[in-house]
Amino acid sequence: MAAGPINERNQDATIYVGGLDEGITESLLWEFFLQAGHVQSVHMPRDRITQQPQGYGFVEFSTERDADYAIKIMNMIKIFNKPIRVNKPSAHHKNLDIGANLFIGKLSFLKNRD
Repeated sequence: MAAGPINERNQDATIYVGGLDEGITESLLWEFFLQAGHVQSVHMPRDRITQQPQGYGFVEFSTERDADYAIKIMNMIKIFNKPIRVNKPSAHHKNLDIGANLFIGKLSFLKNRD
């Protein structure tokens, strides 16, 4: 069920799913989207600190046709009483689960100078 790095996915057959309730798991999302076609993988990014799901995910299908069908029939369906948004991932969504390293140096000027 786990997906590889984002660049290994078939982007044409991958959909973005947003507005997910905190109770939704990857396995539940997998089962839900099987109704639209053959699911290859499901990935729900987690917060790096709390490890809690971030309320969105990506579902990769076998074909672009299955992905397009899922968008048509699943967008705005309610799961746990919350409507989900289903569409093609934008460049913004593709980069949401990629972190960055931050280096801050030479902070001696911040010391208390009493």
